[in-house]
Amino acid sequence: MKSNRRSFLKYSGLTGVGVAGAAVLKAAAELPYYFPESNASHFNMCGFAAPKIHTVRIGFIGLGNRGPAAVERMTHIDGTEIKALCDIRPAKVNAVKKSLEDTIHQPDIYTGKADEWKKMCDRKDIDLVYIATPWALHTPMAVYAMQQGKHVCVEVPAARTIEECWQLVHTSEQTRKHCIILENCCYDFFELLTLNMARQGLFGEIVHGEGAYLHTLLEGNFSKEKYYDMWRLKENFRNGNLYPTHGLGPVAQAMNINRGDKMDFLVAVSGKDFQMGAEAKALAAKDDFYKPFAGKKFRSNMNTTTIRTNKGSTIMLQHDVTSPNVYSRIHKISGTKGSCIKYPLPGRIAFGHEDWLDEAAYKKIEDQYTPNIVKKVGEMAKQVGGHGGMDFLMDWRTIDCLRNGLPVDMDVYDAALWSSIAPLSEWSVAHRSNSIDVPDFTSGSWKTNQPVDISLAKGGNTQVKM
Repeated sequence: MKSNRRSFLKYSGLTGVGVAGAAVLKAAAELPYYFPESNASHFNMCGFAAPKIHTVRIGFIGLGNRGPAAVERMTHIDGTEIKALCDIRPAKVNAVKKSLEDTIHQPDIYTGKADEWKKMCDRKDIDLVYIATPWALHTPMAVYAMQQGKHVCVEVPAARTIEECWQLVHTSEQTRKHCIILENCCYDFFELLTLNMARQGLFGEIVHGEGAYLHTLLEGNFSKEKYYDMWRLKENFRNGNLYPTHGLGPVAQAMNINRGDKMDFLVAVSGKDFQMGAEAKALAAKDDFYKPFAGKKFRSNMNTTTIRTNKGSTIMLQHDVTSPNVYSRIHKISGTKGSCIKYPLPGRIAFGHEDWLDEAAYKKIEDQYTPNIVKKVGEMAKQVGGHGGMDFLMDWRTIDCLRNGLPVDMDVYDAALWSSIAPLSEWSVAHRSNSIDVPDFTSGSWKTNQPVDISLAKGGNTQVKM
């Protein structure tokens, strides 16, 4: 890799960046990072098929909120072996270990010290490391695991800074190990249906897409028990769209982002914090535990980020985890021939401006365009669970791809790009909503990369154990 692809600017300044020329320095100082030159010699992980793994041996890091459910889901997928469990808290890892007593899985445990996860990653008998830790640990753990020869699944967002995004890309390319972002919303049933419709051209050219994460988490963010060391609350000291991937992932797939189109630039607008600072102050008055959070500057209630793509399409993303909103991820696709929308109402499809499809017409579309992954595994996924089944579909698809040596649906470029919206939106908000260019993490390969294949023309032979 060219050295300039490794040069980045911190928000705090230009420290450590070797850039020649005053004009370049001046331009770079206005951005949160230095744009690396496109490198055509990079190894393209989009469409890359790693060697088949008959039995996928898995190690899990992070057994607080999402980790235990992921472990349980894997017990229902044939061709998996849970080899190791890791969490810094002994009680958490022991509880999950106990839950596996009546299964074929008898994993070793790693706990009690901050670097135990490295010992787990060093093992030679693990193929996949599944990371469900606080956000700040996602990239360091994913990078280290890939360097030790493991594929990785990493919870959202996969990275917190542009530098971390590039670290994921470089490491995946160099090691030729998959870095799969665990964006479960790409496997929700309506999103998969409308993605297949977009693939078949029913919406025409995609003009616009919308996504969001509107979810009231005020009480949870201030909970002493829910998030280890209050890490989730501390993330809210940043001001931007901190959690973009749930809404963005399905839209990006429908638009063939990284696979025929790319994001060019974005603009982000935030209002003010109407509630979090007040909540911290009120809690601190009653409980000394919260005093370190009183007086802190928290993120705004609502952030709206707008993105323009190279082909001229637009994307609108929203993020508000404070206001008492009706839960919504706003999945909207608008094309030259039709449109679809879901949240907060049930999914709707239209091919004109007058009305949505009625129940019979919708059922006909659903029967014809529901992709094979849903037809094959969907009902079993609903029984296993995980956000209505989409979590299980995501895990099953990942294992099936690894066992059959297939390219993964969401590669490292998706992980980096979708995660990059957070730091880019922070920069835009901090600079009076100026626009900022979005890096091309594919180094130009987006021009020839092929769209995600959800047809299950290959693979699909991994069995589900109920």
